[in-house]
Amino acid sequence: MITYLNSLTVEEYLNLRDVVGWCKLSFEQSKRGLEHSNYITVARDNEKAIGMARVLFDFGYTAYITDVIVHPDYQGKGIGTQLVNNILDFLKENSDENEFMSYVLIANKGKEDFYKKFGFVTRPTDSLGAGMTLRLNG
Repeated sequence: MITYLNSLTVEEYLNLRDVVGWCKLSFEQSKRGLEHSNYITVARDNEKAIGMARVLFDFGYTAYITDVIVHPDYQGKGIGTQLVNNILDFLKENSDENEFMSYVLIANKGKEDFYKKFGFVTRPTDSLGAGMTLRLNG
């Protein structure tokens, strides 16, 4: 049975990153990242962490959704959708529905359509410039 909780060990995080082929991070760097996340949602099959997502939120108007990961053996079963819905519910509960909000993320290549079903748009658009990123040492 799949359950959704809010805690994840560094080892579980590194394992999920590894199983989907993401770049390697050190234990300490991963620990810092998890500790400074505003919200983490974790899908578990019994005790095993099989998916996760986290958010960095300024509680003003900007939230960055990151590390949406589902173990390949569990993809296509609605787990990623539930993880993102958990994040969006957290953000809505912690913001005023009448205020401007900006939720941003960087979708992995080929995953854009997954996020479009939540209302995210691919940039650039007529009103929004291109998304940009700067990566150091990797």
